Amino acid sequence: MSQYALVTDIGGTNARFALYDLTTNKLSAITKILISKNDVLLTLIKDYLASQSVTVKMACIAIACPIDSEDVINLTNNDLSFSRSELIQALNLTKLEVINDFTAVSMSIPQLSKNELVKIEGGEPDLNYPIAIYGAGTGLGVSHLIKVNQRWVSLSGEGGHTELPMISDEEDRILAQLRKKFGRVSTERFLSGSGIVNIYQALLHINNKPIEEVTPDIIVNKALSNSCPLCLQTLTYFCTFMGRFGGNLALTLNTQGGVYIAGGIVPRFIEFFKASPFREAFEHKGRMSYLVKKIPVYVITHEDPGLLGAGVYLQNSLK
Repeated sequence: MSQYALVTDIGGTNARFALYDLTTNKLSAITKILISKNDVLLTLIKDYLASQSVTVKMACIAIACPIDSEDVINLTNNDLSFSRSELIQALNLTKLEVINDFTAVSMSIPQLSKNELVKIEGGEPDLNYPIAIYGAGTGLGVSHLIKVNQRWVSLSGEGGHTELPMISDEEDRILAQLRKKFGRVSTERFLSGSGIVNIYQALLHINNKPIEEVTPDIIVNKALSNSCPLCLQTLTYFCTFMGRFGGNLALTLNTQGGVYIAGGIVPRFIEFFKASPFREAFEHKGRMSYLVKKIPVYVITHEDPGLLGAGVYLQNSLK
């Protein structure tokens, strides 16, 4: 048996590939590519394996969409799709696991070291309780970890597509603008790269300013440089909503094991995030505030938790 397995982490914008050493549990040959409209996953995988001059017999594909028993998998936030059976046959695999990308992220957490995490207040984790994981990128991913017979088990779901409650008149006005655009407004419409743009454009409309097309990076950079008041307000709302949603996850399963934030957005401005209303919103839970106040929050700074977690998931499935 080859000591290497293929692991992937495929989101709405980027696809990451790596080799996972089944002997040492280490990643190598990490490659990231921008997904284009006409990309075919099988071709991307073949090109990657050819570039590494390696043959694999096992693979774990972590991908940003719901996973069911159907053969064909379709991504939520881009046009990429693939057939499990086609991949197995074309790559001559003996084992293929296909999991949600945040299932993969969750499986990485017990493997992360302290220097791959930034703590955002709270007490010490109690690992006899569940853990919550969420993260904003192209979309909003959510998962939980629970311990069963001294082994961590991931609970996958699509929590990013629930609704986010508004708690003030100003927030109601932002929601009203998004409702005009989307009808039903999911949390992902706020907590994602496009969500930052949605918040900003809603604030432009509320303040009677012309709507402009802008990227999330421009909004974030102007907020961090304090050169645009509405950009600063946008990023502050984003952090507040991240806190409110994270606190909701913490209450749902009483996640005293901790709450972990992944995704590509928050690690770009951790110091701003720490100083923002995030933690206040996280703890603002009425009669349950005392409970949530104890729960630690960590931002994951590991470069590729999805790849690592995909490898861990595959390794566990062999036991």
